[in-house]
Amino acid sequence: MPKDPIPAKRHSFAALLTLCCLVTFGCYFAVSMRLPVVPLYARGFGVSTSQIGMINAAFFLMAGLLSLPSGILSDRLGRKRMAVCGTVVLFIGMLLLCFSRSFFSLAGIYLLLGVGMAAFSPTMMSWVSKISPLTHIGRAYGWYTTALFCGMGMGPAVGGALGEWIGFKPVFLIAATFVAVTIWAVLWFLPARKTVSDHTIGNPRQPLNWRPILTNRRLIGCWLAAFGANIIAGSFFSFLPLLAHDRGLDVGQIGIVYLVQPLTNALSRIPFGTISDRIGRRNYQALAGVVLASLSIAIFAPAVTFVHFLLAASSLGVSLAIAFTSLGALIAETTESRLLGLAMGGYNSFIYFGQMAGSIGLGPLIEAMGFGAGFLLAGAFNLFLVCFFAWSMLERSRDNQKIST
Repeated sequence: MPKDPIPAKRHSFAALLTLCCLVTFGCYFAVSMRLPVVPLYARGFGVSTSQIGMINAAFFLMAGLLSLPSGILSDRLGRKRMAVCGTVVLFIGMLLLCFSRSFFSLAGIYLLLGVGMAAFSPTMMSWVSKISPLTHIGRAYGWYTTALFCGMGMGPAVGGALGEWIGFKPVFLIAATFVAVTIWAVLWFLPARKTVSDHTIGNPRQPLNWRPILTNRRLIGCWLAAFGANIIAGSFFSFLPLLAHDRGLDVGQIGIVYLVQPLTNALSRIPFGTISDRIGRRNYQALAGVVLASLSIAIFAPAVTFVHFLLAASSLGVSLAIAFTSLGALIAETTESRLLGLAMGGYNSFIYFGQMAGSIGLGPLIEAMGFGAGFLLAGAFNLFLVCFFAWSMLERSRDNQKIST
Protein backbone atom coordinates (compact mmCIF):
# COMPACT_ATOMS: atom_id res chain seq x y z
CA MET A 1 0.00 0.00 0.00
CA PRO A 2 1.57 3.32 -1.02
CA LYS A 3 1.94 6.13 1.45
CA ASP A 4 -0.52 8.96 1.38
CA PRO A 5 0.67 11.46 -1.25
CA ILE A 6 -0.99 14.25 0.75
CA PRO A 7 -0.45 14.36 4.52
CA ALA A 8 -3.62 13.56 6.45
CA LYS A 9 -3.51 16.85 8.33
CA ARG A 10 -3.93 18.81 5.09
CA HIS A 11 -7.19 17.08 4.29
CA SER A 12 -10.23 19.20 5.08
CA PHE A 13 -13.72 17.81 5.55
CA ALA A 14 -14.92 19.36 2.28
CA ALA A 15 -11.98 17.97 0.30
CA LEU A 16 -12.35 14.48 1.75
CA LEU A 17 -16.10 14.43 1.19
CA THR A 18 -15.61 15.55 -2.40
CA LEU A 19 -13.09 12.75 -2.95
CA CYS A 20 -15.43 10.17 -1.41
CA CYS A 21 -18.30 11.38 -3.60
CA LEU A 22 -16.19 11.29 -6.78
CA VAL A 23 -14.85 7.81 -6.01
CA THR A 24 -18.34 6.51 -5.23
CA PHE A 25 -19.81 8.10 -8.35
CA GLY A 26 -17.07 6.58 -10.51
CA CYS A 27 -17.47 3.10 -9.05
CA TYR A 28 -21.27 2.97 -9.29
CA PHE A 29 -21.23 4.58 -12.73
CA ALA A 30 -18.81 1.95 -14.06
CA VAL A 31 -20.48 -1.08 -12.49
CA SER A 32 -23.98 0.09 -13.50
CA MET A 33 -23.00 0.34 -17.16
CA ARG A 34 -23.57 -3.41 -17.38
CA LEU A 35 -27.25 -3.28 -16.36
CA PRO A 36 -28.94 -2.70 -19.74
CA VAL A 37 -26.29 -4.66 -21.63
CA VAL A 38 -25.93 -7.99 -19.80
CA PRO A 39 -29.57 -9.18 -20.35
CA LEU A 40 -29.29 -8.63 -24.11
CA TYR A 41 -25.77 -10.08 -24.18
CA ALA A 42 -26.97 -13.17 -22.28
CA ARG A 43 -30.01 -13.68 -24.46
CA GLY A 44 -27.67 -13.78 -27.46
CA PHE A 45 -26.27 -17.12 -26.31
CA GLY A 46 -29.50 -18.70 -25.09
CA VAL A 47 -30.00 -17.54 -21.48
CA SER A 48 -33.71 -17.44 -20.66
CA THR A 49 -35.61 -14.59 -19.02
CA SER A 50 -36.01 -16.48 -15.73
CA GLN A 51 -32.29 -17.27 -15.70
CA ILE A 52 -31.50 -13.58 -16.21
CA GLY A 53 -33.59 -12.87 -13.12
CA MET A 54 -31.60 -15.48 -11.20
CA ILE A 55 -28.33 -13.88 -12.33
CA ASN A 56 -29.43 -10.52 -10.93
CA ALA A 57 -30.59 -12.18 -7.70
CA ALA A 58 -27.11 -13.70 -7.30
CA PHE A 59 -25.62 -10.21 -7.10
CA PHE A 60 -28.06 -9.00 -4.45
CA LEU A 61 -27.74 -12.21 -2.45
CA MET A 62 -23.95 -12.08 -2.25
CA ALA A 63 -23.89 -8.33 -1.57
CA GLY A 64 -26.43 -8.76 1.21
CA LEU A 65 -24.70 -11.72 2.82
CA LEU A 66 -21.23 -10.17 2.83
CA SER A 67 -21.92 -6.49 3.59
CA LEU A 68 -21.98 -7.05 7.35
CA PRO A 69 -18.78 -9.15 7.59
CA SER A 70 -17.08 -6.72 5.19
CA GLY A 71 -18.01 -3.88 7.50
CA ILE A 72 -16.42 -5.77 10.39
CA LEU A 73 -13.24 -6.24 8.35
CA SER A 74 -13.13 -2.53 7.51
CA ASP A 75 -13.18 -1.77 11.25
CA ARG A 76 -10.31 -4.16 11.86
CA LEU A 77 -8.14 -3.99 8.75
CA GLY A 78 -8.70 -0.40 7.64
CA ARG A 79 -11.18 1.29 5.31
CA LYS A 80 -8.71 2.16 2.58
CA ARG A 81 -7.58 -1.46 2.33
CA MET A 82 -11.16 -2.73 2.09
CA ALA A 83 -12.14 -0.11 -0.50
CA VAL A 84 -9.15 -1.09 -2.66
CA CYS A 85 -9.96 -4.80 -2.32
CA GLY A 86 -13.59 -4.16 -3.28
CA THR A 87 -12.74 -2.16 -6.39
CA VAL A 88 -10.12 -4.72 -7.48
CA VAL A 89 -12.74 -7.48 -7.28
CA LEU A 90 -15.18 -5.32 -9.27
CA PHE A 91 -12.49 -4.69 -11.89
CA ILE A 92 -11.88 -8.44 -12.28
CA GLY A 93 -15.60 -9.13 -12.53
CA MET A 94 -16.17 -6.53 -15.24
CA LEU A 95 -13.28 -7.95 -17.27
CA LEU A 96 -14.58 -11.50 -16.92
CA LEU A 97 -17.93 -10.47 -18.44
CA CYS A 98 -16.12 -10.24 -21.78
CA PHE A 99 -15.37 -13.98 -21.67
CA SER A 100 -18.68 -15.26 -20.33
CA ARG A 101 -20.70 -17.48 -22.64
CA SER A 102 -23.13 -19.36 -20.36
CA PHE A 103 -25.67 -18.92 -17.60
CA PHE A 104 -23.37 -20.44 -14.99
CA SER A 105 -20.42 -18.23 -15.88
CA LEU A 106 -22.59 -15.10 -15.73
CA ALA A 107 -24.08 -16.18 -12.40
CA GLY A 108 -20.57 -16.78 -11.02
CA ILE A 109 -19.40 -13.36 -12.22
CA TYR A 110 -22.41 -11.68 -10.62
CA LEU A 111 -21.61 -13.45 -7.36
CA LEU A 112 -18.09 -12.00 -7.67
CA LEU A 113 -19.47 -8.53 -8.36
CA GLY A 114 -21.63 -8.88 -5.26
CA VAL A 115 -18.50 -9.64 -3.23
CA GLY A 116 -16.80 -6.51 -4.58
CA MET A 117 -19.78 -4.26 -3.90
CA ALA A 118 -20.14 -5.68 -0.38
CA ALA A 119 -16.52 -4.71 0.32
CA PHE A 120 -16.82 -1.24 -1.22
CA SER A 121 -20.24 0.12 -0.26
CA PRO A 122 -20.35 -0.17 3.57
CA THR A 123 -16.70 0.86 3.73
CA MET A 124 -17.37 4.13 1.93
CA MET A 125 -20.50 4.82 3.98
CA SER A 126 -18.61 4.41 7.26
CA TRP A 127 -15.76 6.50 5.83
CA VAL A 128 -18.12 9.40 5.14
CA SER A 129 -19.39 9.32 8.71
CA LYS A 130 -15.86 9.21 10.10
CA ILE A 131 -14.62 12.25 8.20
CA SER A 132 -17.75 14.29 8.98
CA PRO A 133 -18.26 16.51 12.04
CA LEU A 134 -21.45 15.57 13.89
CA THR A 135 -22.98 18.90 12.86
CA HIS A 136 -22.58 18.01 9.16
CA ILE A 137 -23.40 14.28 8.98
CA GLY A 138 -26.83 14.79 7.41
CA ARG A 139 -25.63 16.97 4.56
CA ALA A 140 -22.56 14.72 4.10
CA TYR A 141 -24.82 11.73 3.51
CA GLY A 142 -26.98 13.89 1.29
CA TRP A 143 -24.04 14.66 -1.00
CA TYR A 144 -22.69 11.11 -0.81
CA THR A 145 -25.96 9.38 -1.70
CA THR A 146 -26.62 11.93 -4.44
CA ALA A 147 -23.28 10.98 -6.02
CA LEU A 148 -24.18 7.30 -5.64
CA PHE A 149 -27.60 7.69 -7.28
CA CYS A 150 -26.20 9.85 -10.07
CA GLY A 151 -23.68 7.10 -10.83
CA MET A 152 -26.39 4.44 -10.77
CA GLY A 153 -28.61 6.56 -13.03
CA MET A 154 -26.03 7.72 -15.57
CA GLY A 155 -24.17 4.41 -15.86
CA PRO A 156 -27.01 2.43 -17.47
CA ALA A 157 -27.80 5.30 -19.86
CA VAL A 158 -24.20 5.49 -21.08
CA GLY A 159 -23.81 1.71 -21.12
CA GLY A 160 -26.95 1.25 -23.20
CA ALA A 161 -25.93 3.94 -25.70
CA LEU A 162 -22.42 2.49 -26.06
CA GLY A 163 -23.81 -1.03 -26.43
CA GLU A 164 -25.99 0.13 -29.31
CA TRP A 165 -23.07 1.98 -30.91
CA ILE A 166 -20.00 -0.25 -30.48
CA GLY A 167 -21.34 -3.57 -29.21
CA PHE A 168 -21.66 -5.33 -25.86
CA LYS A 169 -18.13 -6.53 -25.06
CA PRO A 170 -16.48 -3.12 -25.53
CA VAL A 171 -18.88 -1.76 -22.91
CA PHE A 172 -17.48 -4.22 -20.36
CA LEU A 173 -13.93 -3.17 -21.23
CA ILE A 174 -14.74 0.53 -20.91
CA ALA A 175 -16.49 -0.09 -17.59
CA ALA A 176 -13.46 -2.04 -16.32
CA THR A 177 -11.26 0.90 -17.32
CA PHE A 178 -13.40 3.26 -15.24
CA VAL A 179 -13.13 0.87 -12.28
CA ALA A 180 -9.34 0.86 -12.71
CA VAL A 181 -9.39 4.68 -12.48
CA THR A 182 -11.40 4.33 -9.27
CA ILE A 183 -8.77 1.97 -7.82
CA TRP A 184 -6.06 4.53 -8.61
CA ALA A 185 -8.10 7.33 -7.00
CA VAL A 186 -8.66 5.33 -3.80
CA LEU A 187 -4.98 4.40 -3.59
CA TRP A 188 -3.55 7.86 -4.12
CA PHE A 189 -6.09 10.35 -2.86
CA LEU A 190 -8.00 8.86 0.05
CA PRO A 191 -5.96 8.84 3.28
CA ALA A 192 -5.49 5.72 5.38
CA ARG A 193 -5.07 7.63 8.64
CA LYS A 194 -7.57 9.43 10.82
CA THR A 195 -8.49 12.91 9.67
CA VAL A 196 -11.40 14.86 11.11
CA SER A 197 -12.97 12.61 13.71
CA ASP A 198 -11.26 10.65 16.44
CA HIS A 199 -11.09 7.20 14.86
CA THR A 200 -9.03 4.13 15.50
CA ILE A 201 -8.76 0.88 13.62
CA GLY A 202 -9.54 -2.10 15.79
CA ASN A 203 -7.05 -4.77 16.73
CA PRO A 204 -7.61 -7.77 14.40
CA ARG A 205 -6.67 -10.14 17.23
CA GLN A 206 -9.15 -8.69 19.69
CA PRO A 207 -12.40 -10.70 19.86
CA LEU A 208 -15.40 -8.84 18.50
CA ASN A 209 -17.90 -7.81 21.17
CA TRP A 210 -21.39 -8.03 19.64
CA ARG A 211 -23.20 -6.83 22.74
CA PRO A 212 -23.04 -3.09 21.90
CA ILE A 213 -24.65 -3.87 18.54
CA LEU A 214 -27.29 -6.40 19.61
CA THR A 215 -28.40 -4.25 22.54
CA ASN A 216 -28.51 -1.04 20.51
CA ARG A 217 -32.24 -0.74 19.99
CA ARG A 218 -31.95 2.39 17.87
CA LEU A 219 -29.50 0.75 15.47
CA ILE A 220 -31.70 -2.34 15.03
CA GLY A 221 -34.64 -0.02 14.41
CA CYS A 222 -32.70 1.80 11.67
CA TRP A 223 -31.78 -1.53 10.06
CA LEU A 224 -35.42 -2.67 10.00
CA ALA A 225 -36.60 0.69 8.67
CA ALA A 226 -34.10 0.36 5.81
CA PHE A 227 -35.32 -3.19 5.14
CA GLY A 228 -38.96 -2.14 4.93
CA ALA A 229 -38.31 0.89 2.74
CA ASN A 230 -36.29 -1.23 0.33
CA ILE A 231 -39.09 -3.78 0.06
CA ILE A 232 -41.02 -0.87 -1.40
CA ALA A 233 -38.11 0.11 -3.67
CA GLY A 234 -37.71 -3.49 -4.88
CA SER A 235 -41.44 -3.69 -5.59
CA PHE A 236 -41.31 -0.48 -7.61
CA PHE A 237 -38.37 -1.50 -9.80
CA SER A 238 -39.57 -5.08 -10.34
CA PHE A 239 -43.30 -4.66 -10.99
CA LEU A 240 -43.93 -1.07 -12.05
CA PRO A 241 -43.53 -1.86 -15.80
CA LEU A 242 -46.16 -4.62 -15.62
CA LEU A 243 -48.62 -2.52 -13.60
CA ALA A 244 -48.16 0.55 -15.81
CA HIS A 245 -48.53 -1.52 -18.99
CA ASP A 246 -51.78 -3.01 -17.70
CA ARG A 247 -53.04 0.52 -17.04
CA GLY A 248 -52.33 1.61 -20.63
CA LEU A 249 -48.91 3.32 -20.47
CA ASP A 250 -46.54 2.75 -23.38
CA VAL A 251 -42.86 1.82 -23.08
CA GLY A 252 -41.66 5.40 -23.42
CA GLN A 253 -43.96 6.62 -20.66
CA ILE A 254 -42.88 3.75 -18.39
CA GLY A 255 -39.25 4.75 -18.96
CA ILE A 256 -40.01 8.33 -17.90
CA VAL A 257 -41.74 7.11 -14.74
CA TYR A 258 -38.68 4.99 -14.00
CA LEU A 259 -36.45 8.05 -14.43
CA VAL A 260 -38.54 10.35 -12.22
CA GLN A 261 -38.21 8.24 -9.05
CA PRO A 262 -34.38 8.09 -8.83
CA LEU A 263 -34.08 11.66 -10.16
CA THR A 264 -36.31 13.15 -7.45
CA ASN A 265 -34.62 10.85 -4.94
CA ALA A 266 -31.14 12.10 -5.82
CA LEU A 267 -32.05 15.80 -6.07
CA SER A 268 -33.88 15.74 -2.73
CA ARG A 269 -31.09 14.24 -0.66
CA ILE A 270 -28.85 17.30 -0.39
CA PRO A 271 -31.56 19.71 0.89
CA PHE A 272 -33.06 17.15 3.26
CA GLY A 273 -29.61 16.23 4.54
CA THR A 274 -29.00 19.89 5.34
CA ILE A 275 -32.41 20.16 7.02
CA SER A 276 -31.64 17.18 9.26
CA ASP A 277 -28.43 18.88 10.40
CA ARG A 278 -30.12 22.19 11.15
CA ILE A 279 -33.22 20.84 12.88
CA GLY A 280 -31.39 18.03 14.66
CA ARG A 281 -34.44 15.74 14.92
CA ARG A 282 -33.26 13.04 12.58
CA ASN A 283 -35.48 10.37 14.13
CA TYR A 284 -38.62 12.35 13.28
CA GLN A 285 -37.41 13.04 9.75
CA ALA A 286 -36.59 9.36 9.19
CA LEU A 287 -39.97 8.35 10.60
CA ALA A 288 -41.76 10.80 8.30
CA GLY A 289 -39.82 9.47 5.31
CA VAL A 290 -40.60 5.78 5.84
CA VAL A 291 -44.29 6.52 6.52
CA LEU A 292 -44.48 8.62 3.34
CA ALA A 293 -42.84 5.74 1.43
CA SER A 294 -45.76 3.46 2.41
CA LEU A 295 -48.27 6.08 1.34
CA SER A 296 -46.40 6.67 -1.93
CA ILE A 297 -46.35 3.01 -2.98
CA ALA A 298 -50.07 2.86 -2.14
CA ILE A 299 -50.72 5.70 -4.60
CA PHE A 300 -49.72 3.37 -7.44
CA ALA A 301 -52.66 1.04 -6.69
CA PRO A 302 -55.40 3.38 -8.02
CA ALA A 303 -53.18 5.13 -10.61
CA VAL A 304 -54.65 5.01 -14.11
CA THR A 305 -53.03 7.86 -16.06
CA PHE A 306 -49.48 8.87 -16.94
CA VAL A 307 -49.75 11.92 -14.66
CA HIS A 308 -50.89 9.76 -11.74
CA PHE A 309 -47.85 7.53 -12.16
CA LEU A 310 -45.51 10.53 -12.37
CA LEU A 311 -46.92 11.99 -9.16
CA ALA A 312 -46.61 8.64 -7.36
CA ALA A 313 -43.02 8.14 -8.57
CA SER A 314 -42.06 11.69 -7.51
CA SER A 315 -43.62 11.16 -4.08
CA LEU A 316 -41.76 7.87 -3.64
CA GLY A 317 -38.43 9.42 -4.64
CA VAL A 318 -38.80 12.33 -2.20
CA SER A 319 -39.94 10.08 0.66
CA LEU A 320 -36.96 7.75 0.25
CA ALA A 321 -34.63 10.76 0.22
CA ILE A 322 -36.19 12.07 3.45
CA ALA A 323 -35.80 8.68 5.12
CA PHE A 324 -32.34 7.59 4.08
CA THR A 325 -30.43 10.83 4.61
CA SER A 326 -31.51 10.67 8.25
CA LEU A 327 -31.16 6.89 8.71
CA GLY A 328 -27.48 6.95 7.73
CA ALA A 329 -26.81 9.87 10.07
CA LEU A 330 -28.72 8.20 12.92
CA ILE A 331 -26.57 5.09 12.61
CA ALA A 332 -23.42 7.21 12.75
CA GLU A 333 -24.69 9.02 15.84
CA THR A 334 -25.79 5.96 17.76
CA THR A 335 -22.85 3.63 17.08
CA GLU A 336 -19.45 3.56 18.70
CA SER A 337 -16.71 4.67 16.30
CA ARG A 338 -14.79 1.38 16.28
CA LEU A 339 -17.99 -0.54 15.39
CA LEU A 340 -19.19 1.82 12.67
CA GLY A 341 -18.09 -0.43 9.81
CA LEU A 342 -20.09 -3.30 11.26
CA ALA A 343 -23.13 -1.05 11.68
CA MET A 344 -22.92 0.24 8.11
CA GLY A 345 -22.33 -3.30 6.85
CA GLY A 346 -25.54 -4.44 8.51
CA TYR A 347 -27.32 -1.40 7.11
CA ASN A 348 -26.25 -2.33 3.57
CA SER A 349 -27.21 -5.97 4.13
CA PHE A 350 -30.74 -4.96 5.10
CA ILE A 351 -30.93 -2.70 2.04
CA TYR A 352 -29.98 -5.52 -0.33
CA PHE A 353 -32.18 -8.10 1.40
CA GLY A 354 -35.10 -5.66 1.35
CA GLN A 355 -34.75 -5.23 -2.41
CA MET A 356 -34.64 -9.01 -2.82
CA ALA A 357 -37.70 -9.48 -0.63
CA GLY A 358 -39.64 -6.90 -2.62
CA SER A 359 -38.68 -8.52 -5.91
CA ILE A 360 -39.15 -12.18 -4.94
CA GLY A 361 -41.77 -12.17 -2.18
CA LEU A 362 -44.28 -9.83 -3.80
CA GLY A 363 -44.49 -11.78 -7.08
CA PRO A 364 -46.69 -14.64 -5.80
CA LEU A 365 -48.93 -12.16 -3.95
CA ILE A 366 -49.43 -10.12 -7.12
CA GLU A 367 -50.26 -13.26 -9.10
CA ALA A 368 -52.86 -14.21 -6.49
CA MET A 369 -54.35 -10.79 -5.68
CA GLY A 370 -53.41 -8.38 -8.45
CA PHE A 371 -50.99 -5.47 -8.72
CA GLY A 372 -53.00 -2.97 -6.70
CA ALA A 373 -53.38 -5.27 -3.70
CA GLY A 374 -49.73 -6.30 -3.94
CA PHE A 375 -48.49 -2.70 -3.79
CA LEU A 376 -50.82 -1.98 -0.87
CA LEU A 377 -49.47 -5.01 1.00
CA ALA A 378 -45.88 -3.82 0.44
CA GLY A 379 -46.80 -0.48 2.01
CA ALA A 380 -48.65 -2.17 4.88
CA PHE A 381 -45.70 -4.44 5.72
CA ASN A 382 -43.40 -1.43 5.75
CA LEU A 383 -45.75 0.30 8.21
CA PHE A 384 -45.46 -2.73 10.50
CA LEU A 385 -41.67 -2.28 10.57
CA VAL A 386 -42.15 1.48 10.97
CA CYS A 387 -43.93 0.77 14.26
CA PHE A 388 -40.84 -1.01 15.56
CA PHE A 389 -38.63 1.82 14.34
CA ALA A 390 -40.81 4.37 16.16
CA TRP A 391 -40.66 2.27 19.34
CA SER A 392 -36.88 2.01 19.06
CA MET A 393 -36.62 5.80 19.00
CA LEU A 394 -38.79 6.43 22.04
CA GLU A 395 -35.96 6.13 24.54
CA ARG A 396 -33.68 8.80 23.11
CA SER A 397 -30.37 9.46 24.70
CA ARG A 398 -28.60 12.81 24.73
CA ASP A 399 -27.88 14.13 21.23
CA ASN A 400 -24.69 12.76 19.64
CA GLN A 401 -24.12 10.31 22.53
CA LYS A 402 -22.23 7.16 21.50
CA ILE A 403 -22.89 3.74 22.87
CA SER A 404 -20.04 2.14 24.74
CA THR A 405 -18.98 -1.41 25.34
